[in-house]
Amino acid sequence: MKFLAMVWLVTSLSASAQDSPPYRACNKNAKTQMEMNACATQEADRVDADLNGIYHKVLAAAAGDQSAVAKIKTAEKAWIVYRDAYMDAMYPADDKQAEYGSIYPMEEELLRAKLTQRQVVALSELWKQYRTQGD
Repeated sequence: MKFLAMVWLVTSLSASAQDSPPYRACNKNAKTQMEMNACATQEADRVDADLNGIYHKVLAAAAGDQSAVAKIKTAEKAWIVYRDAYMDAMYPADDKQAEYGSIYPMEEELLRAKLTQRQVVALSELWKQYRTQGD
């Protein structure tokens, strides 16, 4: 029963985790698990680049307030700790490959992308806040 629940969870995450045009295009052409894993890694890296871009915009918008900059950096460090802990909680097995199978690398990357995309949204809201304070 536990295994079936995990299979359902894994398939539901992969079905809804990412729906970006680059990921869909890559995944459409993927024929092997290794290729699907590569698509998921590319998606996670793409979203991570988005995160880095908005993070630097937030820091630039808050640059006049060093206290705010320090708090933004602290929040981002805390988010990274949260992301990593969440991923460990989602996949708690010590031997992840043995426990979750060949689909695990893809699922891990898609979860990383999903969590990172949520943080992009959060930082975008913060950026808007700091931009409007400067007006």
